[in-house]
Amino acid sequence: QVQLVESGGGLVQAGGSLRLSCAVSGSIFSINAMGWYRQAPGKQRELVAVIRSGGSTNYADPVKGRFTISRDNGKNTVYLQMNSLKPEDTAVYYCNAEVYYYRTRVYWGQGTQVTVSS
Repeated sequence: QVQLVESGGGLVQAGGSLRLSCAVSGSIFSINAMGWYRQAPGKQRELVAVIRSGGSTNYADPVKGRFTISRDNGKNTVYLQMNSLKPEDTAVYYCNAEVYYYRTRVYWGQGTQVTVSS
């Protein structure tokens, strides 16, 4: 079994910063891509950023230049540094990971709330 535990969400004023963390544990041979998604009330879940095992990254247009995704392979942890936060960044943020253990499966965290006040 694999668990993803997120932390770092909270309430912040517009222009502020938060850093999200997501630690992956359990039966793991390797982790391929790791990503962050978000879901605002009444909206579909959307990709925020993804980082592959080789370190390449992709970002959604609304967060480019403000968010940075990184990973620590030794700790099986992915991070999302969020700067210059805007009220429209308010959402539940979920991490996911493509875990290889005899086969590849995608696992999700439980979500962490990020609220940006204006």
